[in-house]
Amino acid sequence: MFEKNLTIGYLLDFYGELLSDRRRELMSLYYNEDYSLAEIADEVGISRQGVRDAIKRGEEELCNLEEKLGLAARFAELQALSDRLEAILASPDANGISPALRETLADLCERLK
Repeated sequence: MFEKNLTIGYLLDFYGELLSDRRRELMSLYYNEDYSLAEIADEVGISRQGVRDAIKRGEEELCNLEEKLGLAARFAELQALSDRLEAILASPDANGISPALRETLADLCERLK
């Protein structure tokens, strides 16, 4: 069965503009608008198999881009670091941090977001 992969939807957000307009449109309908393959085929006037093939090629292209560039993984890593920093600053243990360091860390947290 051809199941939707949420990771591909995430990669589409990062790299979608690098795909051809047609492929981006098909993938957006499938992943963002939750259209079925048959609905997309009716909408754009191609066969269901043609839609499936285009989406599969798009998925491969997005995965290759992420493998080479790693932007989505880096973004997720920065978000996690920002969340950890925010949690540290909000913890009771953070009371011992000097005001200057607290301000610097808060600024860093904002920049990461």
